[in-house]
Amino acid sequence: MSDYTIKNLMDVADSAAGRSPGMEARMARSALESEQLGVSYFRYDPGTRAPYGHKHKVQEEAYVVVSGSGRLKLDDDIVNVKQWDVIRIAPPVVRGFEAGPDRLEVIAIGGSRPEEGDGELVSEWWTYD
Repeated sequence: MSDYTIKNLMDVADSAAGRSPGMEARMARSALESEQLGVSYFRYDPGTRAPYGHKHKVQEEAYVVVSGSGRLKLDDDIVNVKQWDVIRIAPPVVRGFEAGPDRLEVIAIGGSRPEEGDGELVSEWWTYD
């Protein structure tokens, strides 16, 4: 393995394609051949809410809002987010985004995790405003 890897996030497969209308998700950990860190891109069309929340066992994450605005649900809290906000989230906190009227684009950065992953999807989680 090389000491560095360069990938364009738009060349990474959209893992949300056909599964989550109004969303795009490009997860580059494998494409980067990274052992310690994950980098992902998420795009939400205007008004789109993630169809599920998720949490982790050990992986801490940070999210950078690179375009647009919206809301982020963190367990029972709902906060507004806007361009250039950076949000750090501890592993056990269930999280999910909702785009505002001008859509939402987010880069997620995740730390070390078990090779098989440690994420857990939480269905029917954001059921109220």
